[in-house]
Amino acid sequence: MPPAHRADPPATASSPEEPVSLVARGRMVARLGALLALLLICVPLHYGWLVVGLRSPWPRRFLGAVARIVGARARIVGTPLPRDVVFVSNHLSWIDIMLIAGATGSAFVAKAELARTPLVGWLCRLNDTIFVDRADRMRISEQVGRLRAALATGRAVTVFPEGTTGDGVSLLPFKAGMFAALDPPPQDVLVQPIRLDYGAATRELAWTGAEGGTSHARRVLRRRGSFVATLRLLDPFDPAAAGGRKGIAAEARRRMED
Repeated sequence: MPPAHRADPPATASSPEEPVSLVARGRMVARLGALLALLLICVPLHYGWLVVGLRSPWPRRFLGAVARIVGARARIVGTPLPRDVVFVSNHLSWIDIMLIAGATGSAFVAKAELARTPLVGWLCRLNDTIFVDRADRMRISEQVGRLRAALATGRAVTVFPEGTTGDGVSLLPFKAGMFAALDPPPQDVLVQPIRLDYGAATRELAWTGAEGGTSHARRVLRRRGSFVATLRLLDPFDPAAAGGRKGIAAEARRRMED
């Protein structure tokens, strides 16, 4: 499962996990088994589609099903554009990627480190993830070019301009550099903001603080029951009318806050 854009902090003796019941452990094992079965079904079907020259729907179906297995019940408000769009979303946890992919079929912009992560990097590539390394300033133009090339094919792409996960209550500052590929924007490409929340479970499931990725994943897999995850697809806008990358970031943020 592609994680959110964070790295695990080093474990410390001062933050042990709480004792876990056998029922919770069994719930996690059952969900992991379901995820493995899903993977074994979807991967051969995905490559089968590619062999006959068809665009595979299986990465989208796989990721949407993963969200459901871990307890998310997607509620879609609004209509996602099918192509020629950059979705701009707030970021709560790695579950966001499953939900947005399942609802829109979007590819994602992700940190380059994920490409080198066993299994996760492979899964990211199945969904045409665009890897970027914001620390490598010598290759920024090359990375922007890859994103513009993906948009030129009509592919929907999602960016998380906060750059990390938040608590769902307030938006973190947007990084205008995430919109470099839209300055100037490719022809016919629009921006569609998404405001995402997990309802009453938002505070519980948001990946914040110093919690490691593995710890958060275990906590989600052990959690009892389901939760409603609402994706509000807001009205799209023309990035050319926003006045550059800073204007695009400001306009997307304004609509999401409203």
